[in-house]
Amino acid sequence: MKKFFQRLGMITLICLSFIYTERAANVLIEVDDIMVKIKEEKHLYELEPVDAIITDKTIIPGIDGYEVNELTSYHKLKKIGHYNNELLEYKVLKPNTSLTNHYDRYIISGNQNKKSVSLLFKVQKDDNINKILNILNQKQVKANFFVDSIWVENNNNLLLSLIKEGHIIGNMSYELNYNHSDFIWMDTIIKKVGNQKQSYCYNEVDDEMTLKICSINKNYTIRPNIIIKKYPALEVKEQLQNGAIISFPINGIVEEELNHIIDNIYSKGLKVEILTKLLSE
Repeated sequence: MKKFFQRLGMITLICLSFIYTERAANVLIEVDDIMVKIKEEKHLYELEPVDAIITDKTIIPGIDGYEVNELTSYHKLKKIGHYNNELLEYKVLKPNTSLTNHYDRYIISGNQNKKSVSLLFKVQKDDNINKILNILNQKQVKANFFVDSIWVENNNNLLLSLIKEGHIIGNMSYELNYNHSDFIWMDTIIKKVGNQKQSYCYNEVDDEMTLKICSINKNYTIRPNIIIKKYPALEVKEQLQNGAIISFPINGIVEEELNHIIDNIYSKGLKVEILTKLLSE
């Protein structure tokens, strides 16, 4: 019994020693010049998250915030021996209200705190998108192509190539009143064959069936806040804003004016991004 208590005492002393050592080390870190500097300046490099804006049927994504990870930053900077704000490490702060899993609402734009927009092209039946692609390639821009099942049947390889090149493919079948099997077939090609992680539906007017089917299949439904009708360049110029999702038909006027439209977007200090990036929080 005596040996038992001796061993217990030794174990207790060792545990207390570890605790004391750890606390002493933490005290030394707190008073280290690098940690003091991190604590003094961290507020300069932090950003509060922005909540998504939700109405009855629509949603605008929020934006993640971030804060300095003090301990991780300290250990990283301690290795180089001095403070450098460019090497700080951060923790992501998620919005309280987020786009995540809100498939049951129409996305009407990206967050207006982002200086970005997204171009969306509605591709139907025998539409030829080669001229559009040439312009996008020249401008080094990635876009979103919302296609119907007839176009997909005739352009399988091109669809897969578009995904591989970094464009986004969306599903137009329900917007055009095609049947459920069309939607599922296209959804399978986009996600399984094309390996696109997130897929999207398209809708310009309230349609509960579209929203329900897309939601069940975990597709976000896009309702662009700029829908081009007759005069692409003029309409974009008049309505352009941060976070805009701009929807174009495929026609000669769009092909003729697209180059100028992209230049105009850039002149406003905006970037052109695919939906995945525009809507990311």
